[in-house]
Amino acid sequence: MKPKKQSKTKARREFIKKASLASGAIVLPSLGTSAMANVFNVKKLKIALVGCGGRGTGAANQALEADDHVELVAMADLFEDQLNSSYGHLYEKYKDTGKMQVKQEHKFVGFDGFKKAIDLADVVILTTPPGFRPYHFAYAIENDKHVFMEKPVATDVPGIRKVLETAKLADQKRLNVVVGLQRHYQENYIKTHELIKNGSLGKIVAGQVYWNSEGVWVRPRKPGQSELEYQMRNWYYFNWICGDHILEQHIHNIDVANWFIGEYPLSAQGMGGRMVRKGPDHGEIFDHHFVEFTYPSGAVISSQCRHQPNTMYKVGEAFQLTNGTVITSDAGAAKIYDLSGKEMESISNSQGHNPYQEEHNRMFASIREKGVINDAENGAKSTMSAILGRMATYSGKVIGWEEAMNSNLQLMPEELTWDSATPTKPDHEGRYPIPIPGKAIVL
Repeated sequence: MKPKKQSKTKARREFIKKASLASGAIVLPSLGTSAMANVFNVKKLKIALVGCGGRGTGAANQALEADDHVELVAMADLFEDQLNSSYGHLYEKYKDTGKMQVKQEHKFVGFDGFKKAIDLADVVILTTPPGFRPYHFAYAIENDKHVFMEKPVATDVPGIRKVLETAKLADQKRLNVVVGLQRHYQENYIKTHELIKNGSLGKIVAGQVYWNSEGVWVRPRKPGQSELEYQMRNWYYFNWICGDHILEQHIHNIDVANWFIGEYPLSAQGMGGRMVRKGPDHGEIFDHHFVEFTYPSGAVISSQCRHQPNTMYKVGEAFQLTNGTVITSDAGAAKIYDLSGKEMESISNSQGHNPYQEEHNRMFASIREKGVINDAENGAKSTMSAILGRMATYSGKVIGWEEAMNSNLQLMPEELTWDSATPTKPDHEGRYPIPIPGKAIVL
């Protein structure tokens, strides 16, 4: 006879009782059995999706899978075609489950649509381009919503300060905030972090972190587009809304260094430029960065990220400790070596483990149990670490954490309409200004 299958919500309840603090601050109340039964309820949790691109659609799917008693009730995006595409994918999968409850009048298009969607929800998914994140996050927390938000959480320092302020408010309100730095929810990374933390391998003295790949999509300009629409469609290549790929992608690896060391960088210096992606369609960002981060403990981390076709692909991390070496990757087992180079341990994920799904599983379990996960402070500080690296490569100078945190250079406007001017503009040939080391203003 087969054992009775647990419901997702019951399984989540069992998980949250055992959840490790390694991936965030989880705080559970002290409750007796009868009180716990009352807390763990089957209230329908209403979800709003703000930002309906590929990552947003994926995150909404994971949220709908995480709990039996959830429903998507609102969606918001700047572009109707993108919203409709996302809705179509989700509806096709969930049309027979009762989880797709987005009425036509609750599909919001435009710059102010996020407020209307958030107002209808208990849980909000924030997956727009990152420039918007500080303002959407603030509105959600001010209105008592639990939040899943993708990394990075800002593109400039004023945005970082706003997220840090909002993170404190989320703590005060006991709201759950999960940030999409999913390695904190990935088994091989969690176990490796615990191994480093127990001290048997000694102290991290150096490391290398990588996101070297061929790059991402390009969305060419179309006839009739305004400059603002073009930049919003091709957002990856504009710093005010994306922050450059050192921030948008490589934040994952920089964040792992911060997490494993247990500190944030004291300073950064580096170099970068554009060797391959030189055309107008590639906006204003670099195609390669190399940064040397120095930490308060004295550890020095070398950071590489590159978007150049037909070059070595490498995404992962390596750390040298006083008693051994650690090599990690989201695509395979973590490896632990002694000082002679002999493999001591291999740490794999369990079969079927999906850290993207685990983020939502833990968040909804915590909501059900009246617990608190708040990743926002670390999300902001790891975002700031990547911004620090960008400042160093753009300027060619040593940039300190404290001086960077005092910067008032704002890239992202607080409010936009379709009549707004873009923060960066092309010249008569359609080319955008590129940061020049030694001349670029970064503070």
